[in-house]
Amino acid sequence: MSIFNNPIKGALGPRHQRAAPGSSHGRARVIVVGNEKGGAGKSTVAALIATAMLYQGKRVSVIDLDLRQQSLSRLLANRRRWLPAAGVSAPMPLEYKLAEDPAMLADDPKAAAVLFHEAVDMAMTNSDLLIIDTPGSDTAVARAANLQADQIVTPMNDSFVDFDVLGVIDPVSLRLLRPSHYAQEILHARAVRAEHSRRLDWLVLRNRLAGADTNNRLRLEKAMSALSEDIGFRIGPSLRERVGYREMFPFGLTLADVAAKVKPGASAGARQAAREEVNALMASLQIPGPAPESTQPRRVLESPAAFEERP
Repeated sequence: MSIFNNPIKGALGPRHQRAAPGSSHGRARVIVVGNEKGGAGKSTVAALIATAMLYQGKRVSVIDLDLRQQSLSRLLANRRRWLPAAGVSAPMPLEYKLAEDPAMLADDPKAAAVLFHEAVDMAMTNSDLLIIDTPGSDTAVARAANLQADQIVTPMNDSFVDFDVLGVIDPVSLRLLRPSHYAQEILHARAVRAEHSRRLDWLVLRNRLAGADTNNRLRLEKAMSALSEDIGFRIGPSLRERVGYREMFPFGLTLADVAAKVKPGASAGARQAAREEVNALMASLQIPGPAPESTQPRRVLESPAAFEERP
């Protein structure tokens, strides 16, 4: 239940907390999963990273900033229901919600950003890793999340239709004409963080990779390689189009669970292929080992620009 009676007056604590023993060091690594286009698989990737890191023994917290859709929150709710009903044990991340009904905050960007900072403060004290899922649009709270990110992971559909989320390119040379609005927001966040001696790593993943269409794949690879140098992001491993991504949502499961041999009995999907895909994604994140404990909590960055209305 809320720590305040009014659901929009304060961020909520963790859902179904399973805190690991030991002192909190306030040095959680923050991964923001973002893309201003909807339907790119952000929530799926966020859930996959969270569960994979749980299986590696990390204390993981999540915040779902898609205030209307709440796909990641719904996946976790499905997970909380299915696991005990199936008599199956699997790790669960801590979930921090901005309000009992986050949709109430969708039209109040300043309140949402303030409550988001409260949620980040709480999550930092209980986590090794904080995963933040963002909406498929430019919002104040998404910009605020970018300022907290040690790493931004951008999944994009394996198509030139979705390529302009990164930048506008020349159709002949495939060279960059101008960065996208989304890319400019990330570069702005990187500049602000640099002023505070903090790095921001940007990883772009091609999602829903089809088995055929080799010509399109090669052209995309060439364009992404050129764009990564011009804008400044790393290219991560591709995630293939799999039935398992869709069929496991009602159970709150991910490919990381399948790799760990947790899945519904009727579920399809190759366990070895899932394990290889999960391992490749985790390796690309380059998540370091435990940070040394510190008595100084990590300060949440704030910028007036995060609250500005953007065209």
